[in-house]
Amino acid sequence: MKDDIEKIKEMADWCLGCKLKPCSEKGCPIKTNIPEFISKVKEEKFDEAYDILQENNIFSHICGTICPQEEQCEGKCVRGIKQEPTKIGRLEKFVNEWALENNYEYVYKTNTQKNNKKVAVIGSGPAGIECAYELKKNGYDVTIYEKDKEFGGILRYGIPDFRLSKNIIQNIISNLKKMGVEFISETKFGRDITIDSLKKEYDAVFLGIGAECPSTYNIGDFKNIYDSDTFLRRYNDKEYIEGLGDVVVIGGGNVAMDSARTAKRMGANSVSILYRRDKEHMPARNDELEEAEKEGIKPVYLTRVIKGSGDNSTLKELECIKTEIIDHKAIDIVNSEFKYKADSVVFAIGLKPNKELIESQNIEVNQYGLINVDEFGRTNIDKVYAGGDAMESKSTVCRAIASARNASHAIIGDLNK
Repeated sequence: MKDDIEKIKEMADWCLGCKLKPCSEKGCPIKTNIPEFISKVKEEKFDEAYDILQENNIFSHICGTICPQEEQCEGKCVRGIKQEPTKIGRLEKFVNEWALENNYEYVYKTNTQKNNKKVAVIGSGPAGIECAYELKKNGYDVTIYEKDKEFGGILRYGIPDFRLSKNIIQNIISNLKKMGVEFISETKFGRDITIDSLKKEYDAVFLGIGAECPSTYNIGDFKNIYDSDTFLRRYNDKEYIEGLGDVVVIGGGNVAMDSARTAKRMGANSVSILYRRDKEHMPARNDELEEAEKEGIKPVYLTRVIKGSGDNSTLKELECIKTEIIDHKAIDIVNSEFKYKADSVVFAIGLKPNKELIESQNIEVNQYGLINVDEFGRTNIDKVYAGGDAMESKSTVCRAIASARNASHAIIGDLNK
Protein backbone atom coordinates (compact mmCIF):
# COMPACT_ATOMS: atom_id res chain seq x y z
CA MET A 1 0.00 0.00 0.00
CA LYS A 2 2.91 2.36 0.78
CA ASP A 3 4.27 2.00 -2.75
CA ASP A 4 0.79 2.72 -4.12
CA ILE A 5 0.54 5.85 -1.99
CA GLU A 6 3.91 7.10 -3.21
CA LYS A 7 2.80 6.65 -6.84
CA ILE A 8 -0.51 8.36 -6.08
CA LYS A 9 1.29 11.30 -4.47
CA GLU A 10 3.45 11.63 -7.59
CA MET A 11 0.28 11.79 -9.67
CA ALA A 12 -1.20 14.37 -7.29
CA ASP A 13 1.96 16.50 -7.38
CA TRP A 14 1.51 16.78 -11.15
CA CYS A 15 -1.59 18.93 -10.51
CA LEU A 16 -0.85 22.67 -10.70
CA GLY A 17 -3.78 23.59 -8.44
CA CYS A 18 -5.05 26.13 -10.96
CA LYS A 19 -7.11 28.91 -9.42
CA LEU A 20 -9.46 29.08 -12.42
CA LYS A 21 -9.94 25.28 -12.27
CA PRO A 22 -10.79 24.56 -15.93
CA CYS A 23 -10.88 20.83 -15.06
CA SER A 24 -13.78 21.53 -12.71
CA GLU A 25 -15.48 24.52 -14.24
CA LYS A 26 -15.27 23.53 -17.92
CA GLY A 27 -14.51 19.83 -17.90
CA CYS A 28 -16.68 18.33 -15.17
CA PRO A 29 -20.45 18.42 -15.74
CA ILE A 30 -21.05 18.52 -11.98
CA LYS A 31 -18.17 20.85 -11.07
CA THR A 32 -16.26 18.42 -8.84
CA ASN A 33 -13.78 20.30 -6.62
CA ILE A 34 -10.78 18.73 -8.32
CA PRO A 35 -7.80 20.84 -7.16
CA GLU A 36 -9.24 20.84 -3.64
CA PHE A 37 -9.47 17.06 -3.32
CA ILE A 38 -6.07 16.58 -4.99
CA SER A 39 -4.47 19.01 -2.53
CA LYS A 40 -5.67 16.73 0.29
CA VAL A 41 -4.18 13.73 -1.49
CA LYS A 42 -0.83 15.54 -1.62
CA GLU A 43 -1.05 15.90 2.17
CA GLU A 44 -2.14 12.24 2.56
CA LYS A 45 -5.39 13.45 4.09
CA PHE A 46 -7.39 10.86 2.18
CA ASP A 47 -10.37 11.10 4.51
CA GLU A 48 -10.74 14.81 3.78
CA ALA A 49 -10.27 14.18 0.07
CA TYR A 50 -13.04 11.59 0.22
CA ASP A 51 -15.37 13.98 2.03
CA ILE A 52 -14.78 16.65 -0.63
CA LEU A 53 -15.64 14.19 -3.40
CA GLN A 54 -18.72 12.76 -1.68
CA GLU A 55 -20.00 16.18 -0.68
CA ASN A 56 -20.30 17.02 -4.35
CA ASN A 57 -21.08 13.62 -5.83
CA ILE A 58 -22.30 10.44 -4.14
CA PHE A 59 -21.46 8.63 -7.41
CA SER A 60 -17.80 9.64 -7.14
CA HIS A 61 -16.49 6.06 -7.04
CA ILE A 62 -18.51 5.20 -10.14
CA CYS A 63 -17.47 8.33 -12.01
CA GLY A 64 -13.83 7.72 -11.13
CA THR A 65 -14.17 4.21 -12.54
CA ILE A 66 -16.19 4.53 -15.75
CA CYS A 67 -16.50 8.19 -16.77
CA PRO A 68 -14.53 9.38 -19.83
CA GLN A 69 -12.16 11.65 -17.93
CA GLU A 70 -10.04 12.14 -21.04
CA GLU A 71 -12.98 13.97 -22.64
CA GLN A 72 -14.18 15.76 -19.51
CA CYS A 73 -11.97 16.83 -16.59
CA GLU A 74 -8.62 15.59 -17.91
CA GLY A 75 -9.47 17.00 -21.32
CA LYS A 76 -9.44 20.50 -19.78
CA CYS A 77 -6.35 20.03 -17.62
CA VAL A 78 -3.87 22.89 -18.19
CA ARG A 79 -0.98 20.42 -17.84
CA GLY A 80 -2.43 18.48 -20.74
CA ILE A 81 -1.96 21.32 -23.23
CA LYS A 82 1.73 20.54 -23.75
CA GLN A 83 2.24 17.47 -21.56
CA GLU A 84 0.28 14.60 -20.09
CA PRO A 85 -2.79 15.75 -18.10
CA THR A 86 -3.12 15.06 -14.40
CA LYS A 87 -4.61 11.58 -13.91
CA ILE A 88 -7.73 12.92 -12.20
CA GLY A 89 -9.79 9.79 -12.71
CA ARG A 90 -7.12 7.56 -11.23
CA LEU A 91 -6.77 9.84 -8.21
CA GLU A 92 -10.53 9.93 -7.66
CA LYS A 93 -10.76 6.15 -7.90
CA PHE A 94 -7.87 5.74 -5.45
CA VAL A 95 -9.48 7.96 -2.82
CA ASN A 96 -12.74 6.03 -3.04
CA GLU A 97 -10.96 2.67 -2.84
CA TRP A 98 -8.96 3.92 0.15
CA ALA A 99 -12.23 4.76 1.92
CA LEU A 100 -13.56 1.25 1.23
CA GLU A 101 -10.40 -0.47 2.43
CA ASN A 102 -10.30 1.64 5.59
CA ASN A 103 -14.04 1.46 6.32
CA TYR A 104 -14.24 5.23 6.18
CA GLU A 105 -17.79 6.43 5.54
CA TYR A 106 -19.26 9.70 4.45
CA VAL A 107 -22.35 10.71 6.41
CA TYR A 108 -25.16 11.51 3.99
CA LYS A 109 -26.74 14.79 5.00
CA THR A 110 -30.48 15.35 5.13
CA ASN A 111 -32.83 18.06 6.28
CA THR A 112 -34.60 16.73 9.35
CA GLN A 113 -37.37 19.28 8.88
CA LYS A 114 -39.85 17.91 6.36
CA ASN A 115 -41.75 20.29 4.13
CA ASN A 116 -44.70 17.94 3.51
CA LYS A 117 -44.04 17.85 -0.23
CA LYS A 118 -43.91 14.53 -2.08
CA VAL A 119 -42.05 13.77 -5.30
CA ALA A 120 -42.19 10.63 -7.43
CA VAL A 121 -39.05 9.59 -9.28
CA ILE A 122 -39.39 7.15 -12.17
CA GLY A 123 -36.25 5.08 -12.70
CA SER A 124 -33.44 4.15 -10.32
CA GLY A 125 -30.47 4.81 -12.60
CA PRO A 126 -27.96 7.63 -12.02
CA ALA A 127 -30.45 10.40 -12.90
CA GLY A 128 -33.25 9.03 -10.72
CA ILE A 129 -31.03 8.37 -7.71
CA GLU A 130 -29.33 11.76 -7.94
CA CYS A 131 -32.64 13.62 -8.16
CA ALA A 132 -34.01 11.64 -5.21
CA TYR A 133 -30.91 12.36 -3.14
CA GLU A 134 -30.98 16.10 -3.79
CA LEU A 135 -34.67 16.29 -2.94
CA LYS A 136 -34.44 14.12 0.16
CA LYS A 137 -31.60 16.09 1.69
CA ASN A 138 -33.76 19.20 1.25
CA GLY A 139 -36.66 17.76 3.24
CA TYR A 140 -38.86 16.23 0.52
CA ASP A 141 -40.53 12.85 0.74
CA VAL A 142 -39.32 10.85 -2.25
CA THR A 143 -40.43 7.56 -3.76
CA ILE A 144 -38.44 5.89 -6.54
CA TYR A 145 -40.33 3.57 -8.88
CA GLU A 146 -38.35 0.99 -10.85
CA LYS A 147 -39.62 -1.39 -13.54
CA ASP A 148 -36.98 -4.05 -12.81
CA LYS A 149 -36.56 -6.31 -9.82
CA GLU A 150 -33.26 -4.77 -8.75
CA PHE A 151 -32.40 -1.08 -8.45
CA GLY A 152 -29.61 0.77 -10.21
CA GLY A 153 -30.79 1.02 -13.81
CA ILE A 154 -27.97 0.96 -16.34
CA LEU A 155 -25.40 0.72 -13.54
CA ARG A 156 -26.98 -2.55 -12.44
CA TYR A 157 -28.06 -4.09 -15.74
CA GLY A 158 -25.99 -2.36 -18.42
CA ILE A 159 -22.43 -2.39 -17.06
CA PRO A 160 -20.80 -5.77 -16.31
CA ASP A 161 -19.37 -6.50 -12.88
CA PHE A 162 -15.80 -6.87 -14.16
CA ARG A 163 -15.90 -3.15 -14.94
CA LEU A 164 -18.09 -1.89 -12.10
CA SER A 165 -18.73 -3.72 -8.83
CA LYS A 166 -22.42 -4.01 -7.97
CA ASN A 167 -21.48 -3.44 -4.32
CA ILE A 168 -20.70 0.20 -5.11
CA ILE A 169 -24.19 0.71 -6.52
CA GLN A 170 -25.81 -1.17 -3.65
CA ASN A 171 -24.01 1.00 -1.08
CA ILE A 172 -25.46 4.15 -2.63
CA ILE A 173 -28.97 2.68 -2.68
CA SER A 174 -28.63 1.47 0.93
CA ASN A 175 -27.59 4.95 2.04
CA LEU A 176 -30.59 6.52 0.33
CA LYS A 177 -32.86 4.02 2.06
CA LYS A 178 -31.30 5.00 5.40
CA MET A 179 -32.12 8.62 4.56
CA GLY A 180 -35.75 7.62 4.11
CA VAL A 181 -36.08 7.40 0.33
CA GLU A 182 -38.70 4.78 -0.53
CA PHE A 183 -37.89 2.29 -3.30
CA ILE A 184 -40.61 0.37 -5.13
CA SER A 185 -39.55 -2.23 -7.70
CA GLU A 186 -41.30 -4.12 -10.52
CA THR A 187 -43.57 -1.17 -11.23
CA LYS A 188 -43.72 -0.25 -14.87
CA PHE A 189 -44.28 3.31 -16.04
CA GLY A 190 -47.19 3.47 -18.47
CA ARG A 191 -48.73 0.26 -17.15
CA ASP A 192 -48.74 0.28 -13.33
CA ILE A 193 -48.23 4.00 -12.90
CA THR A 194 -48.91 6.96 -15.19
CA ILE A 195 -48.32 10.69 -15.10
CA ASP A 196 -52.00 11.24 -14.28
CA SER A 197 -52.06 8.70 -11.44
CA LEU A 198 -48.84 10.03 -9.92
CA LYS A 199 -49.91 13.67 -10.07
CA LYS A 200 -52.91 12.81 -7.92
CA GLU A 201 -50.60 11.65 -5.14
CA TYR A 202 -47.39 13.64 -5.63
CA ASP A 203 -46.54 17.32 -5.92
CA ALA A 204 -44.04 16.68 -8.72
CA VAL A 205 -42.76 13.87 -10.93
CA PHE A 206 -39.23 13.32 -12.23
CA LEU A 207 -38.60 11.05 -15.21
CA GLY A 208 -35.25 9.27 -15.17
CA ILE A 209 -36.42 6.45 -17.42
CA GLY A 210 -33.27 6.28 -19.52
CA ALA A 211 -32.89 4.97 -23.05
CA GLU A 212 -34.28 1.45 -23.14
CA CYS A 213 -34.83 0.72 -26.85
CA PRO A 214 -31.79 -0.80 -28.58
CA SER A 215 -30.83 0.25 -32.09
CA THR A 216 -30.41 -2.59 -34.57
CA TYR A 217 -30.94 -3.26 -38.25
CA ASN A 218 -32.10 -6.30 -40.18
CA ILE A 219 -29.36 -8.73 -41.18
CA GLY A 220 -31.70 -11.70 -41.57
CA ASP A 221 -33.89 -14.04 -39.52
CA PHE A 222 -31.30 -16.01 -37.58
CA LYS A 223 -30.93 -17.38 -34.09
CA ASN A 224 -28.22 -15.97 -31.86
CA ILE A 225 -28.70 -12.34 -32.84
CA TYR A 226 -28.86 -10.11 -29.77
CA ASP A 227 -28.93 -6.45 -28.85
CA SER A 228 -26.42 -5.26 -26.26
CA ASP A 229 -29.08 -4.44 -23.67
CA THR A 230 -30.49 -7.98 -23.68
CA PHE A 231 -27.02 -9.52 -23.87
CA LEU A 232 -25.60 -7.57 -20.92
CA ARG A 233 -28.75 -8.10 -18.86
CA ARG A 234 -28.46 -11.85 -19.36
CA TYR A 235 -24.88 -11.71 -18.10
CA ASN A 236 -25.67 -9.46 -15.13
CA ASP A 237 -28.57 -11.75 -14.16
CA LYS A 238 -26.20 -14.74 -14.48
CA GLU A 239 -28.38 -16.20 -17.25
CA TYR A 240 -25.43 -17.08 -19.47
CA ILE A 241 -26.04 -17.88 -23.13
CA GLU A 242 -24.52 -21.16 -24.20
CA GLY A 243 -23.20 -22.13 -27.60
CA LEU A 244 -22.22 -18.66 -28.76
CA GLY A 245 -19.42 -19.98 -30.94
CA ASP A 246 -17.64 -17.24 -32.89
CA VAL A 247 -19.14 -13.91 -31.84
CA VAL A 248 -19.20 -10.66 -33.77
CA VAL A 249 -20.05 -7.43 -31.96
CA ILE A 250 -21.23 -4.63 -34.24
CA GLY A 251 -20.33 -1.18 -32.88
CA GLY A 252 -17.40 0.83 -31.59
CA GLY A 253 -18.33 2.37 -28.26
CA ASN A 254 -17.78 1.33 -24.65
CA VAL A 255 -20.92 -0.83 -24.78
CA ALA A 256 -19.38 -2.75 -27.68
CA MET A 257 -16.27 -3.36 -25.54
CA ASP A 258 -18.43 -4.50 -22.61
CA SER A 259 -20.44 -6.81 -24.88
CA ALA A 260 -17.29 -8.32 -26.39
CA ARG A 261 -15.65 -8.95 -23.04
CA THR A 262 -18.93 -10.36 -21.73
CA ALA A 263 -19.12 -12.78 -24.67
CA LYS A 264 -15.66 -14.04 -23.70
CA ARG A 265 -16.87 -14.70 -20.16
CA MET A 266 -19.91 -16.54 -21.49
CA GLY A 267 -17.62 -18.98 -23.26
CA ALA A 268 -17.43 -17.69 -26.84
CA ASN A 269 -14.84 -19.41 -29.01
CA SER A 270 -13.67 -16.10 -30.43
CA VAL A 271 -14.88 -12.51 -30.33
CA SER A 272 -14.45 -9.80 -32.96
CA ILE A 273 -15.63 -6.20 -32.99
CA LEU A 274 -16.60 -5.00 -36.46
CA TYR A 275 -16.66 -1.22 -36.72
CA ARG A 276 -17.44 0.84 -39.81
CA ARG A 277 -14.96 3.60 -38.99
CA ASP A 278 -11.25 3.56 -38.19
CA LYS A 279 -9.61 3.44 -34.77
CA GLU A 280 -9.19 7.21 -34.70
CA HIS A 281 -12.95 7.70 -34.92
CA MET A 282 -13.84 4.92 -32.50
CA PRO A 283 -15.84 6.38 -29.57
CA ALA A 284 -14.72 3.74 -27.05
CA ARG A 285 -12.21 4.81 -24.44
CA ASN A 286 -8.64 3.73 -25.20
CA ASP A 287 -8.46 1.96 -21.83
CA GLU A 288 -11.54 -0.10 -22.64
CA LEU A 289 -10.23 -1.04 -26.09
CA GLU A 290 -6.87 -2.04 -24.61
CA GLU A 291 -8.56 -4.24 -22.00
CA ALA A 292 -10.58 -5.94 -24.72
CA GLU A 293 -7.50 -6.58 -26.84
CA LYS A 294 -5.64 -8.01 -23.83
CA GLU A 295 -8.43 -10.57 -23.55
CA GLY A 296 -7.92 -11.67 -27.14
CA ILE A 297 -10.76 -9.70 -28.69
CA LYS A 298 -10.07 -8.68 -32.29
CA PRO A 299 -11.13 -5.23 -33.54
CA VAL A 300 -11.81 -5.08 -37.27
CA TYR A 301 -11.98 -1.49 -38.53
CA LEU A 302 -13.46 0.08 -41.64
CA THR A 303 -15.99 -2.72 -41.99
CA ARG A 304 -19.76 -2.53 -42.35
CA VAL A 305 -21.93 -5.59 -41.86
CA ILE A 306 -24.55 -5.86 -44.62
CA LYS A 307 -26.38 -9.08 -43.80
CA GLY A 308 -26.01 -12.59 -42.48
CA SER A 309 -26.05 -15.88 -44.33
CA GLY A 310 -26.63 -19.47 -43.24
CA ASP A 311 -29.30 -22.14 -43.33
CA ASN A 312 -32.28 -23.25 -41.23
CA SER A 313 -32.11 -19.99 -39.21
CA THR A 314 -28.54 -20.85 -38.20
CA LEU A 315 -26.06 -18.05 -38.82
CA LYS A 316 -22.82 -19.11 -40.49
CA GLU A 317 -21.19 -15.92 -41.70
CA LEU A 318 -21.69 -12.22 -42.31
CA GLU A 319 -21.58 -10.45 -45.62
CA CYS A 320 -19.52 -7.29 -45.12
CA ILE A 321 -18.09 -4.43 -47.13
CA LYS A 322 -14.95 -2.37 -46.52
CA THR A 323 -15.32 1.36 -45.92
CA GLU A 324 -13.15 4.45 -46.04
CA ILE A 325 -13.40 7.72 -44.11
CA ILE A 326 -14.23 10.75 -46.23
CA ASP A 327 -15.05 14.02 -44.40
CA HIS A 328 -15.42 12.00 -41.18
CA LYS A 329 -18.06 9.76 -42.78
CA ALA A 330 -17.76 6.02 -43.41
CA ILE A 331 -18.27 5.43 -47.14
CA ASP A 332 -18.56 1.98 -48.72
CA ILE A 333 -15.73 0.99 -51.06
CA VAL A 334 -17.14 -0.38 -54.34
CA ASN A 335 -16.47 -4.08 -55.00
CA SER A 336 -14.88 -4.65 -51.59
CA GLU A 337 -17.45 -7.14 -50.26
CA PHE A 338 -16.16 -10.06 -48.21
CA LYS A 339 -17.45 -12.70 -45.79
CA TYR A 340 -16.69 -12.98 -42.07
CA LYS A 341 -17.34 -16.08 -39.97
CA ALA A 342 -19.92 -15.63 -37.23
CA ASP A 343 -22.17 -17.90 -35.18
CA SER A 344 -23.60 -15.10 -33.03
CA VAL A 345 -24.00 -11.33 -33.39
CA VAL A 346 -24.44 -8.62 -30.76
CA PHE A 347 -25.63 -5.19 -31.89
CA ALA A 348 -24.00 -2.45 -29.78
CA ILE A 349 -24.86 0.63 -31.83
CA GLY A 350 -26.79 2.58 -29.23
CA LEU A 351 -29.97 2.87 -27.20
CA LYS A 352 -32.79 5.36 -27.55
CA PRO A 353 -35.75 6.36 -25.36
CA ASN A 354 -39.10 4.62 -25.70
CA LYS A 355 -40.79 7.29 -27.82
CA GLU A 356 -44.14 5.49 -27.90
CA LEU A 357 -44.23 5.18 -24.12
CA ILE A 358 -43.29 8.81 -23.59
CA GLU A 359 -45.87 10.12 -26.04
CA SER A 360 -48.55 7.89 -24.51
CA GLN A 361 -48.20 10.07 -21.39
CA ASN A 362 -48.71 13.25 -23.47
CA ILE A 363 -45.09 14.26 -22.97
CA GLU A 364 -43.56 16.09 -25.92
CA VAL A 365 -40.46 14.72 -27.62
CA ASN A 366 -38.10 16.42 -30.05
CA GLN A 367 -37.14 15.30 -33.54
CA TYR A 368 -34.70 12.76 -32.10
CA GLY A 369 -37.30 11.13 -29.86
CA LEU A 370 -35.82 12.67 -26.70
CA ILE A 371 -38.02 14.27 -24.06
CA ASN A 372 -38.41 17.96 -24.79
CA VAL A 373 -37.29 19.97 -21.76
CA ASP A 374 -36.33 23.54 -21.01
CA GLU A 375 -32.93 24.47 -19.55
CA PHE A 376 -34.13 23.37 -16.10
CA GLY A 377 -35.49 19.96 -17.09
CA ARG A 378 -39.14 20.99 -17.19
CA THR A 379 -41.34 19.10 -19.66
CA ASN A 380 -44.48 20.45 -21.34
CA ILE A 381 -46.56 19.11 -18.41
CA ASP A 382 -46.67 21.23 -15.27
CA LYS A 383 -44.61 19.82 -12.39
CA VAL A 384 -43.20 17.01 -14.54
CA TYR A 385 -39.43 17.03 -15.10
CA ALA A 386 -36.87 14.83 -16.85
CA GLY A 387 -33.14 14.12 -16.90
CA GLY A 388 -30.55 11.62 -18.08
CA ASP A 389 -30.58 9.55 -21.24
CA ALA A 390 -34.28 10.17 -21.90
CA MET A 391 -33.60 13.84 -22.65
CA GLU A 392 -29.97 13.85 -23.78
CA SER A 393 -28.33 11.59 -26.36
CA LYS A 394 -24.92 10.03 -25.75
CA SER A 395 -25.05 11.01 -22.11
CA THR A 396 -22.44 9.91 -19.55
CA VAL A 397 -23.12 9.02 -15.93
CA CYS A 398 -21.71 12.40 -14.90
CA ARG A 399 -23.90 14.27 -17.40
CA ALA A 400 -26.97 12.33 -16.25
CA ILE A 401 -26.19 13.34 -12.66
CA ALA A 402 -25.79 16.97 -13.72
CA SER A 403 -29.14 17.04 -15.54
CA ALA A 404 -30.91 15.42 -12.60
CA ARG A 405 -29.36 17.85 -10.14
CA ASN A 406 -30.43 20.72 -12.35
CA ALA A 407 -34.00 19.39 -12.47
CA SER A 408 -34.08 18.82 -8.70
CA HIS A 409 -33.19 22.48 -8.13
CA ALA A 410 -36.04 23.46 -10.47
CA ILE A 411 -38.44 21.21 -8.57
CA ILE A 412 -37.39 22.77 -5.26
CA GLY A 413 -37.78 26.27 -6.66
CA ASP A 414 -41.16 25.59 -8.28
CA LEU A 415 -42.64 23.86 -5.23
CA ASN A 416 -41.49 26.66 -2.95
CA LYS A 417 -43.33 29.34 -4.91
